[in-house]
Amino acid sequence: MSLTLPEARKSTETEAGPGGARVEFRGLRRAFGSTVALDGLDLTIEPGELVALLGPSGCGKTTALRVVAGFEQPDSGEVLLDGKDITRVPANRRDAGMVFQSYSLFPNLSARDNVAFGLRVRKAGAAERRERAAELLDLVGLPDHGDHYPHQMSGGQQQRVALARALALRPRVLLLDEPLSALDAKVRSGLREEIRRLQLSLGITTVFVTHDQEEALSMADRVAVLNAGRLEQCAAPAELYERPATPFVAEFVGTMNRLPGRLSGSGTVEVAGSRLPVDGPVPPARNVEVLVRPENITVAADAEGAATVVSASFFGSVTRLHLDLPDGTRVKADLPSRDAGDLVPGARAAVRLAERHVLVVAPTSTPTTAGNPS
Repeated sequence: MSLTLPEARKSTETEAGPGGARVEFRGLRRAFGSTVALDGLDLTIEPGELVALLGPSGCGKTTALRVVAGFEQPDSGEVLLDGKDITRVPANRRDAGMVFQSYSLFPNLSARDNVAFGLRVRKAGAAERRERAAELLDLVGLPDHGDHYPHQMSGGQQQRVALARALALRPRVLLLDEPLSALDAKVRSGLREEIRRLQLSLGITTVFVTHDQEEALSMADRVAVLNAGRLEQCAAPAELYERPATPFVAEFVGTMNRLPGRLSGSGTVEVAGSRLPVDGPVPPARNVEVLVRPENITVAADAEGAATVVSASFFGSVTRLHLDLPDGTRVKADLPSRDAGDLVPGARAAVRLAERHVLVVAPTSTPTTAGNPS
């Protein structure tokens, strides 16, 4: 999932921009009345890195982005750019460009003039503005749209113009606030590939706020998962998914089953007829719930099997099964669709867990129904 860092990632000057800066959040705290948006956030983003801030609504990810941009002032803590404290530096004096969810293009300006707007504010000459706007419109794949106005362009085209405008002043940090959420799925998929291509070619440090896990995991070098204003984990996508540091990360990223289990004294847990090694802290009680990914559950049709197939959902190459175990626990299992032909609702099946490290948590007071609703 995570991409390697090419030569373009190095913080050297390119034709389109100056390369990336190091961004540091140090102990950031920001409250709005009784609501704490950031609660001691510490995070370092390396030059040229794309880090996605991911988390539920209200977790503080957009507030963190706005603090970097200078649109919000923290109650305490610091923001550093290449080691320099910019916490109190005005937004227009920070070396950052921002792309908003709502595009925020000027409706009375052409695409060319929207891209060049910041240069005009800085009193760049007309020739320089035209040249820079043409260069950036070509970079984002809109070389023939300079004379088009926002109402004459699709949502994806407008967002490309907004991206070009953010890059016009050659910022060393690019801030993206859920820039693709208003687009349809096909346009969103194509544009996120374009953003990643541009980010890699320019070597620009990028902070990408999103609530879409697929976007975060497919685009970012690292994903920072926030919860209630605190950083739960920041890691490469594969590590975040395969080795979540906390139960919150495990259940927020992807889909997770909760299965009843019992701890043994050897660092293992007995669950669904298997004994698995435990990763991370354990609660004091021996009875626990075990977190298991759907793809780590093997299912086979078996007339003598202890599980019953409740439903099967076809997703192309993968089929998701919902099964009831003998104790009434319902689990989700993902398997190749080619292996799911006999596993129809009502069929009996044998269930086996992959021998992988698992996280365990204290049991909930409600019956276990295994994982997220998705």
